[in-house]
Amino acid sequence: MHSESLLINALYYLVAAVIAVPLFKKLGLGSILGYLFAGVILGPHALGLVHDPDEVLHFAEYGVILLLFIIGLELAPDKLWNMRGEIAFVGGSQLVLSAALLFGFFVLIGTGVSQSVVLGLTLGLSSTAFAIQLMNEEHILASPLGRKGFSILLLQDLAVIPILLLLGLVAQASNDGEQLAWYWGVLAVLAMLALSRYGLNQFLTIVAGTRNREVMTAASLLIVIGVAVLMDEVGLSMGLGAFLAGIMLANSDFRHQLESDIEPFKGILLGLFFIAVGMTLNLDLLFANPIPLLLAAIGLMAIKTLVIVGILKWGQVSYKESFQLALMLSQGGEFAFVILGQAAQLSFLPAELSDQIILVVGLSMALTSPVVVLHRRLFRCRSDHQPDQDAHWDDNEPEVIIAGFGRFGQVVGRMLTSQHIPFTAMDKNPEHVEFVRKFGNKLFFGDLTRLDMLVSAGIQHARTLVVAVDSIEESLKIIDQARELNPEINIVARAIDRFHAYELHARKVGSVIREMFPSSLEAATSTLRSLGYTEGQALEMGDRFRQYDEALLQKSVEHRDDMDELLILAKEGRKELEQLFEKDKNDPVSA
Repeated sequence: MHSESLLINALYYLVAAVIAVPLFKKLGLGSILGYLFAGVILGPHALGLVHDPDEVLHFAEYGVILLLFIIGLELAPDKLWNMRGEIAFVGGSQLVLSAALLFGFFVLIGTGVSQSVVLGLTLGLSSTAFAIQLMNEEHILASPLGRKGFSILLLQDLAVIPILLLLGLVAQASNDGEQLAWYWGVLAVLAMLALSRYGLNQFLTIVAGTRNREVMTAASLLIVIGVAVLMDEVGLSMGLGAFLAGIMLANSDFRHQLESDIEPFKGILLGLFFIAVGMTLNLDLLFANPIPLLLAAIGLMAIKTLVIVGILKWGQVSYKESFQLALMLSQGGEFAFVILGQAAQLSFLPAELSDQIILVVGLSMALTSPVVVLHRRLFRCRSDHQPDQDAHWDDNEPEVIIAGFGRFGQVVGRMLTSQHIPFTAMDKNPEHVEFVRKFGNKLFFGDLTRLDMLVSAGIQHARTLVVAVDSIEESLKIIDQARELNPEINIVARAIDRFHAYELHARKVGSVIREMFPSSLEAATSTLRSLGYTEGQALEMGDRFRQYDEALLQKSVEHRDDMDELLILAKEGRKELEQLFEKDKNDPVSA
């Protein structure tokens, strides 16, 4: 009976999400608001189809844990160091100033000092998922303005962990209870760092050696959930554990593979988390006090907007662009639900105050998209703002992706490295990945025949794809999928044999490199020189043969599936080539 109830609830979640999310995205209000609305409709304060949202919320919090893990994966130490100035000044000052103003407000209305500190920091956070989506829709994500916005969001993501730790500390101070000694948390973190340095990569190499995708996915989930549970057992946040696990693996050979394996689970559970939050929104409280709560949401947005505008103006950004970005970051964030949920579990905040603040955050999310759209239409920010295409918010986006890093791919990679051209190389052989990286090559484990792996590798932003895999079928599948994701990408492909070359030319691949042809042609010209031909004669004959063979190859492409026609063309080609060289031999000019 219980399992039947779970299935019915799951059906409700799926139906509500499939209807609400596309509708809200169509209206320009974003998927998060769609999930929240779906939860409100399903919850006990509306249709009442789901009666125990807290149980769902507890399970769905794993979506936030997986989100923190993926954020950690993106925060490689070198990337953080390169963005340190903008992160520290723009991001840090935004959070500190917003939190200080909100702290003052809560103190004025009679909230305790420790509660006011936590609430100020919590409401100072914006929604990363919400803001990134808005910046992308407004075409500023790849611009210097978008980079400043990303710095603010990045600092906020980093700040979530200290805020959760602070909440745990002040909650312990205000509640009696037996807690583990503080040094257990320190030992757990040190153990994690040692494990990442000496064990995780080796463990993943062994698992990847099974060539079983399901086992690799299970290993990815084991790492995230295992570390999160470890942190929870020693009295720290599960989110902290997942975040640290991500940072530990940010420079791993398996970073892209892990991200692709975790992403579907994160998306589903995060959507379920927002649905659960929507179900817990106290609509009775909203209907009882609609004006004060709406004014509180507008006040929150106004405070954060003014703070961000002031910081950006100090950084010589125009008022129009400052307001454009500030409005996108003015809402409360999804981590407010996590922090307030944990505060409620620890009895740190009164239940009514917690419910009111959750409503204010939800209302601020609901208001953000319409306000951004209104600002765009009034000031036409989107039309006259041209993003700087050379300034990516993510410094790890490659210009070139190399699929397959055997001898062929390595030569390409070495040439690119000599010219300081960034690239990402992937190979699906874990032993080969481990061996090649010992020589300083930038190589990741991953199978680029998977659409999600291509996305994770950065195919949508890359300029060139080099396909150097050993399998004809895999080569063609990679090319077809890459073209779907990035129709303008330049493709350089290794042709294993003549039939493979036919298929590549049929797909309009810009550069088809027949792996044996250039070296065989060089061997032929050397043979001619050894037989008494001059170097000039040998090179000219080799060049003429290359041109003729390339023309014959192009002519044969349309008949690639007709073996009889190919045999006829091959015979005719040999005869024409003999006649061509015979003519040159008898030509007194060439003689």
